[in-house]
Amino acid sequence: MNRPYPAPHRTGRRRFLKIAAAAAGGAALPNRSAPSFSPRHVERDFLLGADTEIQLYHPDAQAARAAIARCLAEVRRLEAIFSLEQPASALSRLNRNGRLIDPPPELVALLGRAAHFSRTTSGAFDVTVQPLWELFRRHFSAGDADLNGPAAGDIGRALSRVGYQQVQIGPERIALGCDGAAITLNGIAQGFITDRVTEMLRAQGFDHVLVNMGEMRALLGHPDGTPWRVGIADPDRPWSSFRTLPLVGQSIATSGGYGTPFDASGRHHHLFDPRSGASADHYRSVSVLAPDATTADALSTGLSALPPKAALAVLNAYPNVGALLLTRNGGLLRAGAVPDLP
Repeated sequence: MNRPYPAPHRTGRRRFLKIAAAAAGGAALPNRSAPSFSPRHVERDFLLGADTEIQLYHPDAQAARAAIARCLAEVRRLEAIFSLEQPASALSRLNRNGRLIDPPPELVALLGRAAHFSRTTSGAFDVTVQPLWELFRRHFSAGDADLNGPAAGDIGRALSRVGYQQVQIGPERIALGCDGAAITLNGIAQGFITDRVTEMLRAQGFDHVLVNMGEMRALLGHPDGTPWRVGIADPDRPWSSFRTLPLVGQSIATSGGYGTPFDASGRHHHLFDPRSGASADHYRSVSVLAPDATTADALSTGLSALPPKAALAVLNAYPNVGALLLTRNGGLLRAGAVPDLP
């Protein structure tokens, strides 16, 4: 009998990005010869299934703390809409009942953005892959699980419930396409929430801001005049970084199958190709830089299911987006606007 590999319960992703000061022994510490700047304010919490962090620089500590508290309250409010973990969330009710009357406007907006990315990636990004997730989770949770994965017939039945085109999205009603269909927003909601928090802080007059909800977004750089520095995890040594990038006025998101494997080999993982039902195997990781975190999050997920030529064609449609694609053989493809450290 094969011992089951501990399959993940839900579609939470490991955090692939770190502020370089934490990942590279102080590389992002401020320049002590620079002029003095406002105090740093940091708040950490456990949200969206993992550690999160908001940091900003501002002279008024009370105003900074109050602004961060408002942002964290908004994160919890949105999590209660988008979460698969909370049975009473809007998303859980939609999946359970197959429809949702008078849906929250944030869910309507996010599903609209998701449909856009599904179209631009020719279906490689698809929020309706949840039936595949459930199939693989059940399969690899069994004590006698076939290490080759679920049977072809079971994958076919799950795929019959997958398809973003089947979802009806409107301000008065959202409906899934068939019995057993279900949505996961774990490939885009973190980015959406990151954008909401960042824009809230911008509207309140904060500009030296870095928000890390798994996907990172920066407004201006560090107040010492340098960019924020973000390390991308090395898939073979996730505690270290294989590349460090500057971040100013941009967002970055990374997806990698090694973050949520179903089996010990890592062959089967949460980044599904919605066309075949198999786990995508083109890359070790995909990192996307974009003006907003929603775009970075969705494209890092969608590009993972596309071979290099198709992935690069998608990126051509986004002139302000760049990507680093770490291939299975250790090669690194660089496309679009990927900045170098100064």
